[in-house]
Amino acid sequence: MSSLLTIGAVARRSGVAASALRYYEQRGLISSERAGSGHRRYPRPVLRRIAFIVFAQRIGLTLEEIGAELARLPGGQVPGRRDWARLSRTWSGRIEERIAELERLRASLTECIGCGCLSLDRCKLANPDDRAARFGAGPRYWIADRPPG
Repeated sequence: MSSLLTIGAVARRSGVAASALRYYEQRGLISSERAGSGHRRYPRPVLRRIAFIVFAQRIGLTLEEIGAELARLPGGQVPGRRDWARLSRTWSGRIEERIAELERLRASLTECIGCGCLSLDRCKLANPDDRAARFGAGPRYWIADRPPG
């Protein structure tokens, strides 16, 4: 088995579309070698690096943040167990924020339409004169701003 993988093989194995792989490469998150035909060939360890990228995105990191995390690895390596532990320690707060956001969403699910008070029939009671607008755009009460009370 060759140690270099085609973009199709990497896409199948990682579950990431070939177009996304090319984009990750363009952003410097992964790298490939070019075969004589000009086709991309990826070293097998790129799969771990892609798994890291996908996981970090699920946590909510931007590609810029992911790139910064990967750049902290010695010699552009894939994250090992120690690296993973060091990198992931800083993500706990981000995960807690996402959990809180999902809990707010679950609590508001039956009423939420995004206005702030989050209910069409009670809107004038919970958000008269669009008081939620002073907190900013979007569903302010849902994203943690509390209605005046």
